[in-house]
Amino acid sequence: MSYKKVILNEFGNPDVLQVITEDSLPEPGAGEVRVRVLASSATFTDTLVRKGIYYGFKEKPPLSPGYDMVGVVDKLGPSTGSGNGATGLKVGQKVADLTVWGAYSEYMLRPADSLVPVPDSVAAADAVSMVLSYVTAYQMLHRMAKVQRGQTILVHGAGGAVGTALLQLGELLDLKMYGTASASKKELVEGLGAVHIDYAAEDFVARMQAEGGCDAVFDFIGGDHFKRSFDSLRKGGILVPYGFYDDAMGKGGDNVPMTFMKISLWNILPNGRRTAFYSITPLRKKNPDWFREDLSALFNLLAEGKIKPAIERMMKLDNAAEAHRLIEEAAVKGRIVLEIGEE
Repeated sequence: MSYKKVILNEFGNPDVLQVITEDSLPEPGAGEVRVRVLASSATFTDTLVRKGIYYGFKEKPPLSPGYDMVGVVDKLGPSTGSGNGATGLKVGQKVADLTVWGAYSEYMLRPADSLVPVPDSVAAADAVSMVLSYVTAYQMLHRMAKVQRGQTILVHGAGGAVGTALLQLGELLDLKMYGTASASKKELVEGLGAVHIDYAAEDFVARMQAEGGCDAVFDFIGGDHFKRSFDSLRKGGILVPYGFYDDAMGKGGDNVPMTFMKISLWNILPNGRRTAFYSITPLRKKNPDWFREDLSALFNLLAEGKIKPAIERMMKLDNAAEAHRLIEEAAVKGRIVLEIGEE
């Protein structure tokens, strides 16, 4: 049986993404599961993988992008000496995973122990939105910043995939929220309960200092922007950097290791504020139980109707290159989901 997937044979612009047909399905080995993929996200992180500039990513072309996926167990791998490698999973079961790469494909192999069950009542497009963007937001709020009910936060890129997730989760904690975004995304940001700050027309540092500062800032911009976010904190506040957007777009020129070191040094200064970098993949490797617990908690919130991802577009696998163009042009209010298979 043949199947389609998106590959890139070299790093580069969206045009390097090609849809190809494989002649036969991959066969799962011991401890593996073959998954029929239903949905994957198209995210800014995927564009970094495509360009070959995602920090810490070691894979080389040819490869398929796709940082997360929701699918259905299609075939279990053979049993091992300690029992079936896919213990606890059943053919036909809906599952999710943080794949990092490879999910732009109708079928893929995954380690059985990395899969998280998805409630049957949750649609694949909603569920896949939880895996990268919402887990990132949830862990930054609860694991890194340890934000308390009623505190004040500042979210940069508040109209994007992680930004909208932070605002939705923050609203559940009755947080006072400020979000920087373009003027075109004002309605979206305000609709999610935040005060909109147009980054092109207003100095967010002056605004936050006038408001008495905030308890946490979530910043993926990079460079000098981190220092400005740090200056927006009140005593006892925390900056959570989680990306280098300007550098990725050719605007920053950050030396990532040096930036890590510089910002870490801020923690030893007697200023009453602190920083904590966040990256989902290293944290999952260090604390795999956290990922499973947090994703399961998000699925429960989704099933209960307490959160709803801001999905602007559903696109087909054949349109992956166009999805990447829209992301890089910041032309999306919310997120794009690639609809790969039928539920």
